[in-house]
Amino acid sequence: MAQKQQFYQEEEPPQVEDKPPSPWENVPMEQWRDWRWQLAHRLRTVEDFARVIHLTPEEVEGLSAPGHFHVEVTPYFASLMDPDDPHCPIRRQVVPTSQELVPFDAAMADSLNEDAHSPVPGLVHRYPDRVLMLTTTVCASYCRFCTRSRLVGTTRQQFNSEIYEQQIAYIAAHPEIRDVLLSGGDVLLLSATVLENLLQRLRAIPHVEVIRLGTRVPVFLPQRITPELVAMLSRYHPLWMNIHFNHPKEITPEVERALALLANAGIPLGSQSVLLAGINDCPNVIKALVHKLVRNRVRPYYLYQCDLVPGAGHFRTPVAKGIEIMESLRGHTSGYAIPTYVIDAPAGGGKIPILPNYLISMSERNVVVRNYEGFITTYAQPEQYTSHDPKTCPYCQARAAQGPQEGVAGLLAGYARTIAPQGWEDAHHREPAALPELVEEY
Repeated sequence: MAQKQQFYQEEEPPQVEDKPPSPWENVPMEQWRDWRWQLAHRLRTVEDFARVIHLTPEEVEGLSAPGHFHVEVTPYFASLMDPDDPHCPIRRQVVPTSQELVPFDAAMADSLNEDAHSPVPGLVHRYPDRVLMLTTTVCASYCRFCTRSRLVGTTRQQFNSEIYEQQIAYIAAHPEIRDVLLSGGDVLLLSATVLENLLQRLRAIPHVEVIRLGTRVPVFLPQRITPELVAMLSRYHPLWMNIHFNHPKEITPEVERALALLANAGIPLGSQSVLLAGINDCPNVIKALVHKLVRNRVRPYYLYQCDLVPGAGHFRTPVAKGIEIMESLRGHTSGYAIPTYVIDAPAGGGKIPILPNYLISMSERNVVVRNYEGFITTYAQPEQYTSHDPKTCPYCQARAAQGPQEGVAGLLAGYARTIAPQGWEDAHHREPAALPELVEEY
């Protein structure tokens, strides 16, 4: 471990600006590069933002509205905003406007129905083999389209050691859980002591194979990614990190330095983006983003359709825009630079991939497909094929021992013949009519 730490500390990091931009030009660099200073000096009020950008009436109204979703922006991230452009993609993500106050019919506070999938506080068990473990309600800055705006940035719900104990006990008691995602809020804002304790506890559970961290700290607060933090994280491999990037302007020299520290420590990095109107709803913006990500060893993972949360209506795009973006990526850039476009289905349906249609038709003999250029060709089906036999496959037998598979996979595996929506049988139930008596005639 000491050798690995020496390796990623010695690599020459990207050059970082020596002076913070105005209005922080008199702040010593030692303070500017201190993540604790950044958190302590976050922008919150109309007066704070007025010293940095030329506020529009819509922004003043959004910042002044009573009961608005929490606002805090690190000086570092605020320094990336264009002070004269209210359409700046950095600025629009974190500065509220009056549009945030406009309701829309489909909005739901808990649009992903996470609370209904929480067997213990803060633990979401939506998928069979993995759980989401919420660890804090605090973020370095607050995205205006936040999926968990009902929870984060508020004192109504706090996480503590008692809740962590319940979460870990549940994970330990369910051997089907092999993958744990720590998120929040932002997990990297936990103290190093608390975070390491959680990682130690999870690593001690034999059936937990993979630990993931979901974070936006490298974007909002790259100063937090220190050699000491990275050295601690690297003790708990296999550990993965998903980072939330939305626009290529977010990837600054400071962020590149943070990503290099993480990648050099052997932490696989992925990116989750949200498709946002007026920010990245452009095929060329997304292409520039994914290219910049892979140059920094970050694998584009998901492109999310914006969730149906209150206050985010003005960020939503038609699904057709996402399909257009995916058409512009497949075949036009490397496969590992292409995220999966998903709708995180309302009411707890989970992530559903949405793709352009490349399969045109098929018969017993041929499959007809088209490529990104519109070139149509056929793939010949095999004339002889001996199907895989699950009865002789040790992997299939091991899976069967765990119990029947659910969903479409369960139908394909033969565990069930149908999937019926709730109430389907009642809707189609008919009382049999009595047959008339037959009268025999002689």
